Amino acid sequence: MNPRGAAAPDYLAMAEFRYQIRRFLRFSEQAAREAGLEPQQYQFLLALKGMPDGVRSRIGEMAERMQIQHHSTVELVDRLANRGLVKRRRSEHDRREVLLELTPKGEKVLKDLAIHHRDSLRERAPLLVGALRKLVRNSGK
Repeated sequence: MNPRGAAAPDYLAMAEFRYQIRRFLRFSEQAAREAGLEPQQYQFLLALKGMPDGVRSRIGEMAERMQIQHHSTVELVDRLANRGLVKRRRSEHDRREVLLELTPKGEKVLKDLAIHHRDSLRERAPLLVGALRKLVRNSGK
């Protein structure tokens, strides 16, 4: 009998998937810090640049994308704006609406980090995909 119980394959698959995600996130956090950013700042720049078509880059949308509170998003934008990485601008259609965008400096920082992340993902992809496949395969058991 399996000492971990009947659902052990599910636990093993979930644990392996979580481990692979955490390995990538640890790499990402370290890479951001080496570039002079806090991990959440890199995540914000990436989320801002990667906004889906038709979604306006306002504080509320960014808070949702980051899964943080509105006031925390404002503080994050303030810190990034003070560093010259993000700027606020008024919407041309509704002057009350404030939109967020990357500055040229923010674009460069993000591009450099994104290339490094993409390379790491390419290297780690087989392990991540394999762990996800096992998890999905075992989910029906």
